[in-house]
Amino acid sequence: MTRVYLFLLIFLLIKSIVCLEREMTVNVDPRKEDCFFQAAKVSDVIDFEYQVIDGGHGDLDITFHLVDPSGRILVADYKKSENNHRIDAALAGDYKFCFDNTFSSYNAKTVFFELIVEGDDNSEWGSDENIDLEGLRPEDVYEMKVQDIQQVITNVRNHLSKVRHMQELFKSLEARDRNVVEENFFKVNTFSMVQICTMLVVGFIQVIMVRSLFDDNSKVHKIWKNLNKR
Repeated sequence: MTRVYLFLLIFLLIKSIVCLEREMTVNVDPRKEDCFFQAAKVSDVIDFEYQVIDGGHGDLDITFHLVDPSGRILVADYKKSENNHRIDAALAGDYKFCFDNTFSSYNAKTVFFELIVEGDDNSEWGSDENIDLEGLRPEDVYEMKVQDIQQVITNVRNHLSKVRHMQELFKSLEARDRNVVEENFFKVNTFSMVQICTMLVVGFIQVIMVRSLFDDNSKVHKIWKNLNKR
């Protein structure tokens, strides 16, 4: 009996894996466009989410567009820091996802994105035609409550997918916030160094000017005298 439960559990787990998930972090150089391709079938659902986590001492934005296999642009974002899109695949073939950083002359962009392609295989879960039940008693099969097992596995899979998605999202948010903090730290240090150097130069000039007022042999003192005579 235990072997029967184990067999159907493994079968349902295999059947439940009907979606493709990919996460990636890419660097898009200035004045460049990077594109990625993903195959999809008709009626597949494509979820795409992206976020700019580093702007290379620049703004956290990127231009994005999604193109179907026929070359038609389905989605277009102009200079956005993040967004997500969900579309139904009307054509079978390779869908193109492009990040465009051509508007930036000097700053590279680091982009995190997640791609999920969900199929329609869930409609086949109620079918037992591919399960080999030879040698099993009918009462054993009915007692296992296959529909309940399917529901539990589906809930677990959905919850795990949500947890993984939230973890990836939090990780990208943490990376973006860290990059923003490091960028602000760099700006504060740079401004502070410029201000300190300016104060030192101004202080040095003031010391020279004050000393020249009491030193007759000073070149600056002679210049002051010449100016006063005029």
